Amino acid sequence: MLAIVAGIRGVRQFVEIEKKVRFNKFVENMTKNKKVKSIAVFENEPVRRVWDAKKEKWYFAVVDVIAVLTASGNPQVYWRVLKKRLIDEGSGETVTNCNGLKMIAPDGKMRLTDVADVETLFRLIQSIPSPKAEPFKVWLAKVGYERLKETTNPELAVNRARRHWLGLGRSVKWIEQRMRGQEIRNKLTDYWAGHGVEEDIEYAKLTDIIHQEWANMTTGGHKQLKGLKGHNLRDHMTDEELLFTALAEMSTRGIAEKDRAKGFEKNALAGRKGGKVANRAKNDFEKLTGQKVVSGKNFLPPQKELKKLEYKK
Repeated sequence: MLAIVAGIRGVRQFVEIEKKVRFNKFVENMTKNKKVKSIAVFENEPVRRVWDAKKEKWYFAVVDVIAVLTASGNPQVYWRVLKKRLIDEGSGETVTNCNGLKMIAPDGKMRLTDVADVETLFRLIQSIPSPKAEPFKVWLAKVGYERLKETTNPELAVNRARRHWLGLGRSVKWIEQRMRGQEIRNKLTDYWAGHGVEEDIEYAKLTDIIHQEWANMTTGGHKQLKGLKGHNLRDHMTDEELLFTALAEMSTRGIAEKDRAKGFEKNALAGRKGGKVANRAKNDFEKLTGQKVVSGKNFLPPQKELKKLEYKK
């Protein structure tokens, strides 16, 4: 009987180790390609995080922090036990502050995960005996401070973005075009925010309307054409695509301001008009140059060619 129990434990430990290896490999591959901005690394250990722009706070995955500090093979179980102990000790408020948010999991899917801000994490760390606690606190404070500096000095964020794109091999010309386009985009969304358009869902719908009008396809169709999955479409646009996207959004804002558009429907109408302005310009450009604007080109790393095996009959 003891041999069976030991065998079951061994299998469980193996499964947990395998999970961690897969997760670390996943993080290693993604951070190497700089495609995942929501994962930070502390001493080669992944810590998932998300930035709340409204509250101006970083939120970190609690189980990842526990894994770093304890080297536990099962940080989920450690966290469950710790939660119960904190509640029993009267620290239920700390546990309550660990809200659930969807974060990327080792299998690539978004799963609900307990997260905590820096203040709450400091309280949790005090309850975890670990020699890594102090260096982790220093690292945590540094990560939070750097992001907060960017909120008061946006130029730091701009420079960080420029370094990021340069690191990915983008040209200086492309980067300048991308940043000008983002500035135009921000002015449009600022208008929407002040004129009765709800964030997220309605922003996405309006963006699709504008894109459909100028490119003759939705953003989803454009991503499919480029072979993108989970990537930012604009980060894979050509110079021409960035230019006409910016023209469509600049025209949309100008028309919306002129018509004093308010609410989704009025702004959708402005979006159709603005998109058509860019579409007419695109058609003229294509006729004069013989060059198609909407392209399947992307900046994805080249895939290794698979060798075809020939079988003799």
